[in-house]
Amino acid sequence: MKFFRLLAAAALSAGLVPAAALAQADKAVVASERVRAELVAQAPDGVEPGKPLWVGLQITHQPEWHTYWKNPGDSGLPTQMTWKLPPGIEAGDIAWPLPKKLPVGPLMNYGYEGTVLLPVPLTVTPAFKPSPFGDTQIELKASWLVCRKECIPEDGSFVLKLPARSTTALHAADFQAALAAAPKSLAGGEVHPDGKTLQVTLTGLPASLRGQQLEFFPETGEVIEPAGAWTQAWKGGVWTASVPLSAYRANSPGDFPLVVAAGGQGWRSEAKVVGAWPATAAPAATVPPALQSALRAAAAPPATASTSLLVGLLGALLGGMILNLMPCVFPVLAIKVVGFTQHASDRRGHRISGLAYTAGVVASFAALGAVMLALRAAGEQLGWGFQLQSPAVVAALAALFTLIALNLAGVFEFGSMLPSSIATLEARHPVANAFLTGVLAVAVASPCTAPFMGASLGLAISLPPAEAMAIFVALGVGMALPYLAAALVPAFARWLPRPGAWMDTFRKLMAFPMFATVAWLVWVLGQQSGVDGAGALLALLVALSMVVWALTLRGRTRVALVSLALAGLAFVGWSTGAAITRPPAAPTLAAVHDRWQPWAPERVQQAMAEGKPVFVDFTAAWCVTCQYNKKTTLSRREVLADFNDKHYTLLRADWTRRDPVITAALAQLGRNGVPVYVIYRPGKEPVVLSEVLGVDEVRSALAL
Repeated sequence: MKFFRLLAAAALSAGLVPAAALAQADKAVVASERVRAELVAQAPDGVEPGKPLWVGLQITHQPEWHTYWKNPGDSGLPTQMTWKLPPGIEAGDIAWPLPKKLPVGPLMNYGYEGTVLLPVPLTVTPAFKPSPFGDTQIELKASWLVCRKECIPEDGSFVLKLPARSTTALHAADFQAALAAAPKSLAGGEVHPDGKTLQVTLTGLPASLRGQQLEFFPETGEVIEPAGAWTQAWKGGVWTASVPLSAYRANSPGDFPLVVAAGGQGWRSEAKVVGAWPATAAPAATVPPALQSALRAAAAPPATASTSLLVGLLGALLGGMILNLMPCVFPVLAIKVVGFTQHASDRRGHRISGLAYTAGVVASFAALGAVMLALRAAGEQLGWGFQLQSPAVVAALAALFTLIALNLAGVFEFGSMLPSSIATLEARHPVANAFLTGVLAVAVASPCTAPFMGASLGLAISLPPAEAMAIFVALGVGMALPYLAAALVPAFARWLPRPGAWMDTFRKLMAFPMFATVAWLVWVLGQQSGVDGAGALLALLVALSMVVWALTLRGRTRVALVSLALAGLAFVGWSTGAAITRPPAAPTLAAVHDRWQPWAPERVQQAMAEGKPVFVDFTAAWCVTCQYNKKTTLSRREVLADFNDKHYTLLRADWTRRDPVITAALAQLGRNGVPVYVIYRPGKEPVVLSEVLGVDEVRSALAL
């Protein structure tokens, strides 16, 4: 029965592969319902040392959608580019075209609408060696935030092959227009911080601009109030402006590059800062309570690193223990019950099984932690449960649990399907079986966040790697501790029934929690890839089940039916497999209730500016705890009535698919996984509720 766990180890290894590694094949164009992004190039003289070469990302927005400039303003994120170039070719900075101001309620952002080309110069050095195949391959990974009223992070991988010595001028007009729209260099410029304002002085502007009103765009964010009222004036050929400083200024640069514009043309100055910046803390009367609390905490003597680590380890240990009570772990509890009853009369076997299971749990938590920390160090925005943000990993786990369920139900035994030399491994290596059960437990537990886990995981990301890994190990020890104690305490064995015929019935009964897990995974995939993706996965699971059944047959019909079943599985995979990883036509999770709206940072800020309280549900379809809270608490009539009575704006941040903006928002709250529930009130500090919600807890928090 347990040999299937050797297969589980191979299948679960896919669960440690990040979603980014399962992306679609590279191409020159990436399109969504909101934008069309294309990697384009201009090489008038081919790709040769000393010759001009430009590449760029051309983004065409659908009506009402926009992306952001290098300084997005009050909110948003700039487009990011990471290049992979042949040796001898170097990429410069983006030559940002002139942006436009994009007001959003009381906020002001800077960005682009319509079609924009973000050009980047490439330098071909003498070290460049042309490819023997004649083409030069340019690769780009880009990410951008596209917004209307809601904001959606998108990314894409692009590949463009350029002929080494022939002209590439297909997009010459686009590059000429983009470079013409880039701000022209301006020699003179100074800024003077003066109390609550920034005094700007520019010289050398064209005489034709004198007397005109100019637009002002600072390249450094979090210095001024983008939406604040400002004044400007001309004194002969000198242009001056008085711009309000942000009350919560985060930057105090030595140089202050800025752009001014009129009539679609811009001028850029590397303005020098003259004088000292004022203190960043605003007067207490104007600072929100949340910021006052942060300032007081910064001024107080910091806790020692050892104290923070000790608290994090204790929280991780308790969180790991409570994780056993989460509904997502129930299928593996069934497997452990069967294993305990098999060893009820074998104290030595019981101890070995407990120790091996503990080793599997701890090693798996350590592996997940190492992968997550390594990817974060490489710049990826990942959090707890990141592997289930990939539809391919969800589909692989559904296939694995289908095999487990069929095995528990007695449809097949590995011993009858594999060579005897392999099938007898179970008898000779029971330790491996118990170890792989621990691996399996962590795989199904990773979508859940138990009480105390959230804060510990959030702390782990801010700690040095060795201390962060200690927290992940403590989580594993906590999760395995109840089983380890039961295995090492002889009195526990007296409470277990003796092995007998009832175990076969119990084993088959435990197949149904596995089938229920498969149903849940299919539902999760439906949230990620739509009904077509869920249907494709169901078809693949049926075909896989037929293959397993055919392998159990005997006689002349086995070869024919196995061949037919394998052909059917291959056909279903070829014809429907792409639907599994394809995004759905429209988000489905955010529309569970009419009152809930998709989360975006702008929506929180806008509601707060209007004096409305906000309740944010950070959730994911693969998070069983999230779905439990939604059904038992957030959908209760009395809770919804309180939301209505107090005029709450309800926002749902859907982390089902990878979303770096939500990941960053969770990190700001000191969390690294879902569920997270936050109450925002104008002028008050945000309130973070517990991971497992209760009706009384929510109603009490709303009543404050």
